[in-house]
Amino acid sequence: MAKIKAGIVGTGYAANKRAEALKADERVELVAVAGSTASRVEEFGQNFEIEAVDSWQKLVNSAELDLIFVCTVNSLHGAIAATALAADKHVVVEYPLALDPQQATDILALAAEKNKLLHVEHIELLGGLHQTIKQNLPEIGNAFYARYRTISPKRNVALNWKYHRTEFGFPLAAALSRIHRLTDLFGAVKTVSCQHRYWNSSRANYFTACLCNAQLKFANKLVAEVVYGKGDVFWQGDRTFEIHGDRGTLVFAGERGTIIRGDKHEPISVQSRRGLFARDTTLVLNFLTENNSLYVRPQASLYALQVAEATRIAAASESLISL
Repeated sequence: MAKIKAGIVGTGYAANKRAEALKADERVELVAVAGSTASRVEEFGQNFEIEAVDSWQKLVNSAELDLIFVCTVNSLHGAIAATALAADKHVVVEYPLALDPQQATDILALAAEKNKLLHVEHIELLGGLHQTIKQNLPEIGNAFYARYRTISPKRNVALNWKYHRTEFGFPLAAALSRIHRLTDLFGAVKTVSCQHRYWNSSRANYFTACLCNAQLKFANKLVAEVVYGKGDVFWQGDRTFEIHGDRGTLVFAGERGTIIRGDKHEPISVQSRRGLFARDTTLVLNFLTENNSLYVRPQASLYALQVAEATRIAAASESLISL
Protein backbone atom coordinates (compact mmCIF):
# COMPACT_ATOMS: atom_id res chain seq x y z
CA MET A 1 0.00 0.00 0.00
CA ALA A 2 1.31 3.44 -0.93
CA LYS A 3 2.06 5.71 2.00
CA ILE A 4 -0.42 8.42 2.91
CA LYS A 5 1.21 11.79 2.27
CA ALA A 6 0.42 14.41 4.88
CA GLY A 7 0.88 18.13 5.41
CA ILE A 8 0.46 20.28 8.51
CA VAL A 9 -0.81 23.85 8.81
CA GLY A 10 0.64 25.29 12.01
CA THR A 11 3.90 25.26 13.94
CA GLY A 12 2.83 25.32 17.58
CA TYR A 13 2.51 22.65 20.27
CA ALA A 14 -0.24 20.63 18.60
CA ALA A 15 1.54 20.74 15.23
CA ASN A 16 4.75 19.46 16.82
CA LYS A 17 2.90 16.60 18.53
CA ARG A 18 1.23 15.69 15.24
CA ALA A 19 4.56 15.76 13.40
CA GLU A 20 6.20 13.51 16.01
CA ALA A 21 3.35 11.00 15.73
CA LEU A 22 3.37 11.04 11.92
CA LYS A 23 7.13 10.58 11.76
CA ALA A 24 6.83 7.52 13.99
CA ASP A 25 4.22 5.76 11.80
CA GLU A 26 5.34 3.84 8.71
CA ARG A 27 1.94 4.16 7.01
CA VAL A 28 2.34 7.89 6.43
CA GLU A 29 4.93 10.29 5.06
CA LEU A 30 4.98 13.81 6.46
CA VAL A 31 5.80 15.98 3.44
CA ALA A 32 5.28 19.67 4.17
CA VAL A 33 4.32 22.40 6.63
CA ALA A 34 2.86 25.89 6.31
CA GLY A 35 2.13 28.55 8.90
CA SER A 36 1.74 32.23 9.63
CA THR A 37 5.36 33.07 10.51
CA ALA A 38 8.00 32.35 7.87
CA SER A 39 10.87 31.87 10.33
CA ARG A 40 8.92 29.36 12.42
CA VAL A 41 7.81 27.47 9.31
CA GLU A 42 11.43 27.21 8.16
CA GLU A 43 12.56 26.02 11.61
CA PHE A 44 9.73 23.47 11.78
CA GLY A 45 10.61 22.19 8.31
CA GLN A 46 14.25 21.79 9.25
CA ASN A 47 13.44 20.04 12.54
CA PHE A 48 11.27 17.43 10.85
CA GLU A 49 13.15 17.36 7.53
CA ILE A 50 10.11 18.37 5.47
CA GLU A 51 9.31 21.10 2.97
CA ALA A 52 8.47 24.58 4.28
CA VAL A 53 5.62 26.03 2.18
CA ASP A 54 5.02 29.77 2.14
CA SER A 55 1.20 29.69 2.36
CA TRP A 56 -1.48 27.33 3.64
CA GLN A 57 -3.38 27.77 0.36
CA LYS A 58 -0.43 26.38 -1.60
CA LEU A 59 -0.02 23.49 0.84
CA VAL A 60 -3.65 22.31 0.87
CA ASN A 61 -3.88 22.52 -2.93
CA SER A 62 -0.73 20.44 -3.46
CA ALA A 63 -1.51 17.46 -5.71
CA GLU A 64 1.07 15.45 -3.77
CA LEU A 65 -0.83 15.46 -0.47
CA ASP A 66 -3.65 13.18 0.70
CA LEU A 67 -4.19 14.36 4.28
CA ILE A 68 -4.10 17.80 5.93
CA PHE A 69 -3.75 18.47 9.66
CA VAL A 70 -5.06 21.91 10.70
CA CYS A 71 -3.27 23.08 13.87
CA THR A 72 -3.35 26.85 13.65
CA VAL A 73 -5.30 29.95 14.75
CA ASN A 74 -8.96 29.18 15.56
CA SER A 75 -10.31 31.80 13.18
CA LEU A 76 -8.64 30.06 10.20
CA HIS A 77 -9.83 26.51 10.92
CA GLY A 78 -12.99 26.73 8.85
CA ALA A 79 -11.40 28.30 5.77
CA ILE A 80 -8.49 25.85 5.72
CA ALA A 81 -10.68 22.79 6.28
CA ALA A 82 -13.12 23.84 3.54
CA THR A 83 -10.33 24.59 1.05
CA ALA A 84 -8.61 21.28 1.77
CA LEU A 85 -11.82 19.29 1.31
CA ALA A 86 -12.56 21.14 -1.92
CA ALA A 87 -9.09 20.05 -3.07
CA ASP A 88 -10.06 16.41 -2.34
CA LYS A 89 -7.96 16.03 0.81
CA HIS A 90 -8.81 14.20 4.01
CA VAL A 91 -8.86 16.69 6.90
CA VAL A 92 -8.02 16.49 10.59
CA VAL A 93 -8.66 19.75 12.45
CA GLU A 94 -8.18 20.73 16.07
CA TYR A 95 -11.42 21.95 17.66
CA PRO A 96 -13.29 24.11 16.89
CA LEU A 97 -13.97 23.12 13.28
CA ALA A 98 -15.01 26.76 12.74
CA LEU A 99 -16.05 29.63 14.97
CA ASP A 100 -19.31 30.03 13.01
CA PRO A 101 -21.68 27.04 13.34
CA GLN A 102 -23.15 27.66 9.89
CA GLN A 103 -19.70 27.48 8.32
CA ALA A 104 -19.07 24.27 10.26
CA THR A 105 -22.38 22.84 8.98
CA ASP A 106 -21.38 23.65 5.40
CA ILE A 107 -17.98 21.97 5.89
CA LEU A 108 -19.64 18.75 7.10
CA ALA A 109 -21.82 18.77 3.99
CA LEU A 110 -18.75 19.29 1.80
CA ALA A 111 -16.92 16.37 3.43
CA ALA A 112 -19.93 14.13 2.74
CA GLU A 113 -20.14 15.35 -0.86
CA LYS A 114 -16.43 14.69 -1.42
CA ASN A 115 -16.52 11.39 0.51
CA LYS A 116 -13.48 12.48 2.52
CA LEU A 117 -12.57 12.08 6.16
CA LEU A 118 -13.35 15.10 8.33
CA HIS A 119 -12.11 14.45 11.87
CA VAL A 120 -12.47 17.16 14.51
CA GLU A 121 -9.99 16.25 17.24
CA HIS A 122 -11.37 16.15 20.79
CA ILE A 123 -8.58 14.40 22.66
CA GLU A 124 -10.22 15.21 26.01
CA LEU A 125 -12.85 12.58 25.15
CA LEU A 126 -10.03 10.05 24.68
CA GLY A 127 -8.31 10.93 27.93
CA GLY A 128 -8.29 9.01 31.15
CA LEU A 129 -10.30 11.64 33.03
CA HIS A 130 -13.28 11.54 30.68
CA GLN A 131 -13.23 7.78 30.34
CA THR A 132 -13.06 7.42 34.13
CA ILE A 133 -16.05 9.74 34.54
CA LYS A 134 -18.07 7.68 32.06
CA GLN A 135 -17.14 4.43 33.79
CA ASN A 136 -18.07 5.70 37.25
CA LEU A 137 -21.15 7.75 36.41
CA PRO A 138 -23.57 4.85 37.14
CA GLU A 139 -22.09 4.64 40.66
CA ILE A 140 -23.75 7.90 41.72
CA GLY A 141 -27.24 7.05 40.49
CA ASN A 142 -29.27 9.71 38.69
CA ALA A 143 -27.01 12.72 38.06
CA PHE A 144 -28.78 16.05 38.49
CA TYR A 145 -26.05 18.71 38.77
CA ALA A 146 -22.56 19.15 37.32
CA ARG A 147 -19.99 21.90 37.70
CA TYR A 148 -16.91 22.14 35.49
CA ARG A 149 -14.35 24.82 36.33
CA THR A 150 -11.18 25.68 34.45
CA ILE A 151 -9.25 28.72 35.70
CA SER A 152 -5.76 29.41 34.33
CA PRO A 153 -3.80 32.28 35.89
CA LYS A 154 -1.15 33.86 33.67
CA ARG A 155 1.20 36.68 34.54
CA ASN A 156 2.67 38.96 31.85
CA VAL A 157 0.21 37.85 29.20
CA ALA A 158 1.73 37.65 25.73
CA LEU A 159 -0.67 39.27 23.29
CA ASN A 160 -0.79 36.43 20.80
CA TRP A 161 -3.80 34.92 19.03
CA LYS A 162 -4.97 33.13 22.16
CA TYR A 163 -5.68 36.55 23.67
CA HIS A 164 -7.22 38.08 20.54
CA ARG A 165 -11.03 38.31 20.38
CA THR A 166 -11.34 37.49 16.69
CA GLU A 167 -8.54 34.96 16.27
CA PHE A 168 -9.32 33.04 19.48
CA GLY A 169 -13.09 33.45 19.29
CA PHE A 170 -15.72 33.38 22.02
CA PRO A 171 -14.07 31.46 24.88
CA LEU A 172 -16.57 28.59 25.13
CA ALA A 173 -16.31 27.99 21.36
CA ALA A 174 -12.52 28.31 21.41
CA ALA A 175 -12.31 25.96 24.42
CA LEU A 176 -15.04 23.75 23.01
CA SER A 177 -14.05 20.66 24.96
CA ARG A 178 -15.72 22.18 28.05
CA ILE A 179 -19.08 22.02 26.32
CA HIS A 180 -18.42 18.82 24.38
CA ARG A 181 -17.43 16.88 27.48
CA LEU A 182 -20.85 17.71 28.98
CA THR A 183 -22.89 16.95 25.86
CA ASP A 184 -21.05 13.65 25.46
CA LEU A 185 -21.97 12.69 29.02
CA PHE A 186 -25.49 14.09 29.31
CA GLY A 187 -26.93 14.48 25.80
CA ALA A 188 -29.11 17.24 24.41
CA VAL A 189 -29.23 20.74 25.90
CA LYS A 190 -32.60 22.47 26.34
CA THR A 191 -31.66 26.01 27.47
CA VAL A 192 -28.54 28.07 28.18
CA SER A 193 -27.69 31.30 29.93
CA CYS A 194 -24.26 32.89 30.21
CA GLN A 195 -22.29 35.75 31.70
CA HIS A 196 -19.05 36.85 30.08
CA ARG A 197 -16.37 39.48 30.67
CA TYR A 198 -13.11 40.59 29.04
CA TRP A 199 -10.30 42.59 30.62
CA ASN A 200 -9.05 44.58 27.64
CA SER A 201 -5.47 45.24 26.65
CA SER A 202 -4.21 48.63 25.51
CA ARG A 203 -4.03 47.11 22.01
CA ALA A 204 -7.26 46.92 20.04
CA ASN A 205 -9.02 43.52 19.98
CA TYR A 206 -6.58 41.99 22.50
CA PHE A 207 -7.44 41.10 26.10
CA THR A 208 -5.37 40.19 29.13
CA ALA A 209 -8.05 38.05 30.79
CA CYS A 210 -11.52 36.65 30.21
CA LEU A 211 -14.20 34.89 32.23
CA CYS A 212 -17.23 32.88 31.08
CA ASN A 213 -19.86 31.40 33.38
CA ALA A 214 -22.56 29.43 31.56
CA GLN A 215 -25.54 27.49 32.84
CA LEU A 216 -26.87 24.58 30.76
CA LYS A 217 -30.15 22.80 31.37
CA PHE A 218 -30.25 19.41 29.65
CA ALA A 219 -33.26 17.61 28.23
CA ASN A 220 -32.83 14.98 30.99
CA LYS A 221 -33.25 17.85 33.55
CA LEU A 222 -29.61 17.85 34.68
CA VAL A 223 -28.26 21.35 35.30
CA ALA A 224 -24.60 22.06 34.53
CA GLU A 225 -22.43 25.08 35.24
CA VAL A 226 -19.35 25.74 33.11
CA VAL A 227 -16.72 28.21 34.29
CA TYR A 228 -13.80 29.13 32.03
CA GLY A 229 -11.30 31.85 32.85
CA LYS A 230 -7.73 32.72 32.01
CA GLY A 231 -5.30 35.59 32.23
CA ASP A 232 -3.70 38.06 34.59
CA VAL A 233 -6.65 38.82 36.89
CA PHE A 234 -6.59 35.29 38.30
CA TRP A 235 -4.22 34.27 41.09
CA GLN A 236 -5.21 30.68 41.74
CA GLY A 237 -5.72 27.93 39.18
CA ASP A 238 -8.63 25.52 39.29
CA ARG A 239 -9.43 22.46 37.19
CA THR A 240 -12.33 20.74 38.91
CA PHE A 241 -15.19 18.65 37.58
CA GLU A 242 -17.87 17.51 40.00
CA ILE A 243 -21.08 15.61 39.30
CA HIS A 244 -23.81 15.18 41.91
CA GLY A 245 -26.18 12.21 41.81
CA ASP A 246 -28.83 10.87 44.13
CA ARG A 247 -26.45 8.09 45.31
CA GLY A 248 -23.16 9.98 45.52
CA THR A 249 -20.86 12.64 44.12
CA LEU A 250 -17.94 12.37 41.71
CA VAL A 251 -15.19 14.94 42.18
CA PHE A 252 -12.17 15.24 39.88
CA ALA A 253 -9.50 17.79 40.82
CA GLY A 254 -6.76 17.81 38.22
CA GLU A 255 -5.95 14.15 37.66
CA ARG A 256 -7.28 12.95 41.03
CA GLY A 257 -10.74 11.45 41.35
CA THR A 258 -12.99 10.68 44.31
CA ILE A 259 -16.43 9.16 44.86
CA ILE A 260 -18.06 10.75 47.89
CA ARG A 261 -20.92 9.20 49.83
CA GLY A 262 -21.36 11.01 53.13
CA ASP A 263 -18.21 10.52 55.21
CA LYS A 264 -16.89 7.90 52.82
CA HIS A 265 -14.35 9.20 50.27
CA GLU A 266 -13.19 6.54 47.81
CA PRO A 267 -10.22 7.44 45.55
CA ILE A 268 -10.46 6.74 41.82
CA SER A 269 -7.36 6.26 39.71
CA VAL A 270 -7.16 8.36 36.54
CA GLN A 271 -4.79 7.64 33.67
CA SER A 272 -2.29 10.25 32.51
CA ARG A 273 -3.09 12.73 29.72
CA ARG A 274 0.24 11.97 28.05
CA GLY A 275 0.30 10.68 24.48
CA LEU A 276 -3.22 11.69 23.45
CA PHE A 277 -2.18 13.47 20.24
CA ALA A 278 -0.23 10.37 19.21
CA ARG A 279 -3.20 8.16 20.00
CA ASP A 280 -5.58 10.40 18.06
CA THR A 281 -3.20 10.37 15.07
CA THR A 282 -2.96 6.58 15.17
CA LEU A 283 -6.77 6.28 15.20
CA VAL A 284 -7.00 8.56 12.16
CA LEU A 285 -4.50 6.42 10.27
CA ASN A 286 -6.32 3.25 11.36
CA PHE A 287 -9.51 4.71 9.89
CA LEU A 288 -7.85 5.56 6.59
CA THR A 289 -5.96 2.28 6.20
CA GLU A 290 -8.22 -0.25 7.94
CA ASN A 291 -11.61 1.52 8.04
CA ASN A 292 -11.69 1.31 11.84
CA SER A 293 -14.17 3.55 13.59
CA LEU A 294 -13.13 6.82 15.24
CA TYR A 295 -14.03 7.84 18.80
CA VAL A 296 -15.95 11.01 17.84
CA ARG A 297 -18.15 12.08 14.95
CA PRO A 298 -17.93 15.59 13.47
CA GLN A 299 -21.68 15.95 13.98
CA ALA A 300 -21.12 15.67 17.75
CA SER A 301 -18.49 18.41 17.60
CA LEU A 302 -20.87 20.56 15.54
CA TYR A 303 -23.60 20.13 18.16
CA ALA A 304 -21.22 21.23 20.93
CA LEU A 305 -20.32 24.26 18.78
CA GLN A 306 -24.00 25.13 18.38
CA VAL A 307 -24.42 25.00 22.16
CA ALA A 308 -21.33 27.23 22.57
CA GLU A 309 -22.80 29.70 20.07
CA ALA A 310 -26.00 29.75 22.13
CA THR A 311 -23.94 30.70 25.20
CA ARG A 312 -22.35 33.55 23.21
CA ILE A 313 -25.77 34.84 22.19
CA ALA A 314 -27.06 34.46 25.76
CA ALA A 315 -24.13 36.48 27.12
CA ALA A 316 -24.57 39.23 24.52
CA SER A 317 -28.35 39.47 24.98
CA GLU A 318 -28.39 38.76 28.73
CA SER A 319 -31.21 36.33 28.14
CA LEU A 320 -32.13 32.66 28.34
CA ILE A 321 -31.66 30.90 25.00
CA SER A 322 -33.61 27.80 23.99
CA LEU A 323 -32.10 25.24 21.66
